Amino acid sequence: MSEKMIAVLPGDGIGPEVMAQTLRVLECVAPEVQTQHGLIGGAAYVEHATHFPDETKRLIDDADAVLFGSVGGPVEHSDQPKWRNCEVNSILALRNHLNLSVNYRPAKFYPALQNISPLKNSRLAGCDEILILRELLGDIYFGEKKTWHEQDNTYAQDTANYDAKLIEHMAHQAFQTAEKRSGKLTSVDKANVLDTSKLWRQVFDQVATDYPNVVLSHMLVDNCAMQLILNPAQFDVIATGNLFGDILSDAASALPGSLGMMPSASFSRDGKGLYEPSGGSAPDIAGQDKANPMAQLLSLAMLLRHSLNMNQQAEAIEHAIEETLNQGFRTADIMQDGCHLVGTTAFTNQIIQILMT
Repeated sequence: MSEKMIAVLPGDGIGPEVMAQTLRVLECVAPEVQTQHGLIGGAAYVEHATHFPDETKRLIDDADAVLFGSVGGPVEHSDQPKWRNCEVNSILALRNHLNLSVNYRPAKFYPALQNISPLKNSRLAGCDEILILRELLGDIYFGEKKTWHEQDNTYAQDTANYDAKLIEHMAHQAFQTAEKRSGKLTSVDKANVLDTSKLWRQVFDQVATDYPNVVLSHMLVDNCAMQLILNPAQFDVIATGNLFGDILSDAASALPGSLGMMPSASFSRDGKGLYEPSGGSAPDIAGQDKANPMAQLLSLAMLLRHSLNMNQQAEAIEHAIEETLNQGFRTADIMQDGCHLVGTTAFTNQIIQILMT
């Protein structure tokens, strides 16, 4: 196998410490993979007076994949130059630079953690993993925006835009993903009201004819939000637009019990991947060895599987995490009675011990 290199962007807050533990795990399962570090976010601003320096852009362009941590500082310091518009200037700019088109966010349910889920046990029954695919290039985030004053009143407008080709690309990604899993795909829209959703549904129906082994169903977004709470076990792969995907993926990520366990991956049309935890930089616990490294570790597993074709190594990480939970080791965000409270490093130590046995 040719040498592979991943760009490592730890960022701010808890990013550097969970990334350091993640790289220990990478060294354990795939020591042949090369890593090169880059600066982004507040950490980059200190050195370069910009949140996304050219050096980092060149690094990610040369890499096979990007492993990202988190960016941003304390809310009370958001007016300081180091932190002002940090997220917009770094992670959003990074996504734009890579021209990422689809985001994959899995919500994995762990039997050992069922008591910390906000769902009752009866609603958890049968839940394994919900995978939400969110389109990233269209919708209301990228349409025309304006605010104006008229006749003693203030108006604001955000325009949602989609075209058939953009939706078609997303649909093929969704069907191909579902085809490799359970063969069940739920497309979520608001076709009873929005023209963009009517087009979305029409294109998904057209693309469905290319995938006879996948069962497609449509669901309105408000019903989907309710069903995620009432009966999450009915879902496997959910595909939806940018705005709805933003909201639904955050809602689904809370169901297993902690955002600290939620990885994500985003892909460009040519297949390049950005892998990152779904949570933020958590500056209130940064540097205290309290952060849950699971989301970063699981993002690494997704990177190994999807960008480097190292499925065996990815499965090894996932198994070691689950076994660590089964043995009762917990970081503070997932602590339960009768379990062992450990920090970031000790939790990772246990994972590595399992990987080496």
